[in-house]
Amino acid sequence: MFYYKTQQKVFEIGGIKVGGNAFENPPVLIGTIFYHGHKIVVDGKQGVFDKAKAEELIKVVEDLSQKTRMPAMIDVVAETPNAMVKYLEFVSNATKMPILIDSPDLNIMKTGFQYAKDAGFIDRVIYNSLTAKSKDDEYKVLQDYGVKAAIALLYTDRIIDVDSRIKNLEVILSKAFAYGIEKLLVDTFVIDIPSLSAAMRTMIEIKSRFGLPVGSGAHNAVSTQRKAFKERFGSDGYKACELAASISTLVVAADFLLYGPIEAAKEIFPAAYTVYNSYKYLARRKEYLMQL
Repeated sequence: MFYYKTQQKVFEIGGIKVGGNAFENPPVLIGTIFYHGHKIVVDGKQGVFDKAKAEELIKVVEDLSQKTRMPAMIDVVAETPNAMVKYLEFVSNATKMPILIDSPDLNIMKTGFQYAKDAGFIDRVIYNSLTAKSKDDEYKVLQDYGVKAAIALLYTDRIIDVDSRIKNLEVILSKAFAYGIEKLLVDTFVIDIPSLSAAMRTMIEIKSRFGLPVGSGAHNAVSTQRKAFKERFGSDGYKACELAASISTLVVAADFLLYGPIEAAKEIFPAAYTVYNSYKYLARRKEYLMQL
């Protein structure tokens, strides 16, 4: 387990703390709803979905969060502005969890922020996500709507390179605070198996140098190669590989985990509970494997 000499930042978003020294706070677990291909979505363009099933999925997350004391957030994806409004209206009323507004489209993003501001929950919104290629217009939208929290995705073509990820973070940092982004959560970018270890190494480097909360969508290490993993290991083996990828980041004390489809909560929360409760006793005793 790691202890960082650099002061670690802890951000509170919608009543949930994220960040800090290793296992100071439990990792925040973030599931995605209304994603591409989600079976509960009837019409992605119009935002038509099975409300009963959506409510059930959110309730499962809330129950698991309460049972394990692992904090949760929900990532809302939408194909159109109209769909984003419908999804946010539903989710914001169904739960008090912080909400990630997830869209690469500036118009969809604007619509989502406008609805959140009008409905009075902009303070529990996180934008997913800024990259090193984000233009000033994108930052300006966040500033205009008073969005204070964002994910910084360290996307890079050099997928196993740590330095390129750090450089991308420096680019984002050079703009984020100038535009009023006070709470930056760093996604160290996982796209396949080789990138997973690079992303974890980057987490350690970022916490050591910048003290920012770190995490990733570690399930991508496996899910982007779903067909190959299922052919080799079968459906159950595929799920085991995906879970292992996600949990490996928590072993190196990631502050948050984007675990993918919200349905995976049933496996993720108990697994995260096991890792966190094992390590937190060492943290309380101030016994560390390494000080950085």
